Amino acid sequence: MIPNFEKLIATIRSREISVSVILQAQSQLKAIYKDNMDTIIGNCDTMLFLGGKEKSTLDEVSKMLGKQTIDMYNTSVTKGNSPSYGQNFQKVGRDLMGIDEIAVMDGSQCILQIRGERPFLSKKYDIEKHKNYRFISDYDKNNAFDVNVFLSTKLKLEPNDTYDTFEIDMLDEAP
Repeated sequence: MIPNFEKLIATIRSREISVSVILQAQSQLKAIYKDNMDTIIGNCDTMLFLGGKEKSTLDEVSKMLGKQTIDMYNTSVTKGNSPSYGQNFQKVGRDLMGIDEIAVMDGSQCILQIRGERPFLSKKYDIEKHKNYRFISDYDKNNAFDVNVFLSTKLKLEPNDTYDTFEIDMLDEAP
């Protein structure tokens, strides 16, 4: 859990800095951040749904997609001594994709919603076709990021390296 994440993400967004919140299901966010889940989601300009079966996530995606209008056309025929015919036209609203349709969405597809744009269905990108695929650890385990090496603060000096030395008196900095 990131303390005060709901405030932090709003500040980050206002400074045009990017944050990627990656979840398997929105219920994970609710479990950790409880009432602040909606604030966190509201500060995310893009939502990429790769598929899943968790009900609350499916419900949110279905609501995000919105509704569509379909034309219903009914005809009726009554046969007998005096036959009659009838036609009925209706406009009916329905979810663009219902929970059941999203749950069985093809695994090669995703739904992307970018702020200010209508959500759309798209093919997932095959990462192996990217020109820089050879630089990631999926291609070669030697490309894996080692956080210990990154965080290592040991300075390795060579015999001919030049450097400056500073002496800091911490007592001068005290309030």
